[in-house]
Amino acid sequence: MAGIEAAVDALEGGLPVILPTDTVYGLCASPFSVEPARRMYGLKGRAEEQPTAIVAASLERLLECVPELRGRSGDVARALLPGPFTLIFPNPARRFRWLTGDRPDTIGVRVPELPGPAAAVVGAVGAVAATSANLPGGSTPRRIDDIPEELRAGVAAIVDCGELPGLASTILDCTGPEPVVLREGAVPAPEALERVRTAVA
Repeated sequence: MAGIEAAVDALEGGLPVILPTDTVYGLCASPFSVEPARRMYGLKGRAEEQPTAIVAASLERLLECVPELRGRSGDVARALLPGPFTLIFPNPARRFRWLTGDRPDTIGVRVPELPGPAAAVVGAVGAVAATSANLPGGSTPRRIDDIPEELRAGVAAIVDCGELPGLASTILDCTGPEPVVLREGAVPAPEALERVRTAVA
């Protein structure tokens, strides 16, 4: 297991790490260049056409990463974040192409309420690319022991915060005229949709 400084150093060095989130443990890498993302995808065995969300330390940092989140997208982001949501927004500038999979004109973003050590790590680096720390088709990990050994062995640092809630984030596609729930998770679908409608009313 590693401390905050080791995890920050690993991320800044382009290496993958495992961090706790507000939902489950995540396999994380720096989102700011292609090579760290490739290492993360390769370690997990994740198909390149699958998108991976950017997890930002704060809403302000998210808007620095994706400044096009204005108007309706900005209203939705401010209404739901921080929180246990993954929001998919239009990405007209096609930023972070190595994370957007087969939908380069969209981007998935998160601003979770992170446990203390993870908040310190992400706060230090600004943002990470994050996917659940499991293998394709595997269960989402609530504890370090739930994470496959090959992932634990393949990362440069692991931050352990004990047992996590275990419910994945609720995914909302906000790219169309009406929001669509792609995955119901920590927030029930009706509540999530109502919060979006209230934000843009």
